[in-house]
Amino acid sequence: MIYMERGFKKNFMSKIVSTFLGLGYFPLAPGTFTSLVVLLLYKYFLFTLNRPVYLAFLLIFFLGGVISSSRHSSRLNQSDPSCIVVDEAGGQLLVFFGLNPSWILLALGFFLFRFFDIIKPYPIRKVETLPKGWGIMLDDILAAVYAGILVNVYLLLK
Repeated sequence: MIYMERGFKKNFMSKIVSTFLGLGYFPLAPGTFTSLVVLLLYKYFLFTLNRPVYLAFLLIFFLGGVISSSRHSSRLNQSDPSCIVVDEAGGQLLVFFGLNPSWILLALGFFLFRFFDIIKPYPIRKVETLPKGWGIMLDDILAAVYAGILVNVYLLLK
């Protein structure tokens, strides 16, 4: 009985984390919706975190995403189910790292991240094939790196 209870708690927590508090069940474009929620969280709260704290948060978020998405995708018997959106949240958080929370920069980071996450240029599509949560999380991290580079190029040229 105790073993079953622990298994239930693990499954429940994996589901909550991997679906980013259930946002993965949003009926229309759950990944984009999650990225938009992260944008608002950053705009009104997360930008106030100092850089070392934000980086520590990102690292913990990433590792939690790998573990929870591995468990939940295995439980659903799918390699990357659309309800798992912790990867979109983590990628969007990475794009926004250190950005001034102006609407223009946040919109640029949002659209570039979604663009790269959807079209998956090389090597993002290849990274996506890594096993379990690693592939789920790392393809979005790479899309975030691409988007972050372009946002910073924009800032340099501005």
